[in-house]
Amino acid sequence: MHEIITLQLGQQSNYIATHFWNTQESYFTYADNEESPINHDIHWRPGLGADGSETYMPRTVIYDLKGGFGSLKKLNALYDVTESGENANGDASGSSLWAGRTVVQRADPIAPSAYQQSLDAGLAPPQLTTQAVLYWSDFNRVYYHPRSIVQLNEYELGSTLAPFERWETGEELFADLDKEHDIVDRDLRPFVEEADQMQGIQMMASLDDAWGGFASRYVERLRDEYGKTTVWVWGVNSAMAGVNRDKRLLRLVNKAKSLTELYKQASLLIPISIPSTLSPRLRQTLALDTSSAWHTSALLSAAIESATLPSRLKDTENRETLGTMADMLNVHGKQTVADLQMSFADADALPHSVGAGDKPQDGLKLDLDFRPEDDASGSAAGGRMGQNGFRSTSKILSQVVANRGERAVDDDCDEEDEGVDRRERRRTRGEALGRRYRTTLDYPLLDSYPQIYRDEKGQALKDKIAITTSLSTDTALSGRLKTLRGTVTRLFGLEERENLSNELAEMADEYHEGWSSGSDFGDDDD
Repeated sequence: MHEIITLQLGQQSNYIATHFWNTQESYFTYADNEESPINHDIHWRPGLGADGSETYMPRTVIYDLKGGFGSLKKLNALYDVTESGENANGDASGSSLWAGRTVVQRADPIAPSAYQQSLDAGLAPPQLTTQAVLYWSDFNRVYYHPRSIVQLNEYELGSTLAPFERWETGEELFADLDKEHDIVDRDLRPFVEEADQMQGIQMMASLDDAWGGFASRYVERLRDEYGKTTVWVWGVNSAMAGVNRDKRLLRLVNKAKSLTELYKQASLLIPISIPSTLSPRLRQTLALDTSSAWHTSALLSAAIESATLPSRLKDTENRETLGTMADMLNVHGKQTVADLQMSFADADALPHSVGAGDKPQDGLKLDLDFRPEDDASGSAAGGRMGQNGFRSTSKILSQVVANRGERAVDDDCDEEDEGVDRRERRRTRGEALGRRYRTTLDYPLLDSYPQIYRDEKGQALKDKIAITTSLSTDTALSGRLKTLRGTVTRLFGLEERENLSNELAEMADEYHEGWSSGSDFGDDDD
């Protein structure tokens, strides 16, 4: 069934993934005359609840620190005992070696949000606000299997005494847990074994804090256990605005280590961050509160969910596996770091051209570019920015575009004749567009999703939007890596400095423009 298993590491990733799972849940249809365009078996697993009833839950493993789950509990309405034999208090019945009296101390539980209470009561939930969302579980609409919930009690969310912010801290935590439990075997293998034909694994993790070290070692173990499995990593980066110099440098050091380590193991690594600047049109049509994780994660999740939509479509013409998409982007064999872009438009009212982006000869460039900031000054990644917020001098090497919504499908329909291979047509025109996927399925704007999109009149969009996304590899990464290398390598000791400097330089060389590739994009037309 080409299943995809998701790994969620930390607060930022869990905010994004919660929007992702809420969206997947919205695709289910319940009327006899309706059929969803989505193959739910890709991301959802059948099972049996504690009472023997059938369940359908996400194929995911969720990691977070103590206090990071909010009101979400390991046990829910469908499971009153865990599969490991624990009772509702989390104690293994009959397995304790201590026969004496025990004293259990518990922290006060976090109360469910008004939104969650309404869902549990089967009532229409109130409109969410940034003040009402304190944890990612506050807007969660999905039940998870008990095996999906993994709380790491060694560190506490938001602790100032033992902050979880250094790359080495995450690396050490993974090593300690893996030595004691074999994390991959305990947490991931049960989901892998119940998959008929696993398509791949997608991981969401922040790169610029301790989760970067945790993720790097996790992916290394994945490669040891599942050597040929496609592994996508969505690497989240925190905003640099308003961050003091020491913390900025620490984040850049963490990020450099994460990039070099994940580059070695992941099939595709997509570093992402909220843009620090927006075009004039976006300032009118995007009401984004950058201080709210609920807001920023919603925007990133819409782009991630849309970019991966081909991997779960039923439409055979526009369906594609994560492995094939990764191969399309990796033109020369070592280009496994990609850039994510997105444009959006009112699905009903706006003209076709809005949100379609510019189409230069070297590929499609869209309004929102999620590539992170890379230097200590906090300037936008990619160097000089054009009016749409993208680097105007970069050369796109390979690209995978996903168009969703009626308007997105209609856009450019006159460029390609029916039955003509799209990739070949674009190749003969000297363009670097690898493949375009299309679907009439709009992106749903749920009541759990913030009202951040506006039409041309400034009115909030509340139903659906058309989205175009692009995953691409380009020459701008070479300069960004060199900038990062120049900033962070002086902060290391001699031996580590030399190793990291060489690894960043080797990565940068893979994206340098001008060397012969032998690809079928552009050069072979000469």
